[in-house]
Amino acid sequence: MTKALQTSAYDGMLICMRTTLNLPDGLVAQAKAQAAASGQTLTSLIEEGLRLVLQKHHVPCPTAPEPLPAYGDPAGRVLVDLGDRDAVWRALDEDRHA
Repeated sequence: MTKALQTSAYDGMLICMRTTLNLPDGLVAQAKAQAAASGQTLTSLIEEGLRLVLQKHHVPCPTAPEPLPAYGDPAGRVLVDLGDRDAVWRALDEDRHA
């Protein structure tokens, strides 16, 4: 089992999605070796492979993700902007230490 991190730039921000993939151990070992041999991360190798498969089947990749919603309190004050990854982590850390 391995985790892949998809990243894309949107309005100067880095948007990431963490996904768990269940892959055969041998396939992951081969992919890690290929990534190391080519000076890539496993994530970038997986991203490159997915893009190649999607291009081959003419599946368009979105140029920019839709903006994430921001949630707030009933008075309209925004508690956390989900598009700001650092703010989300700060809020999670504050909640854990509260």
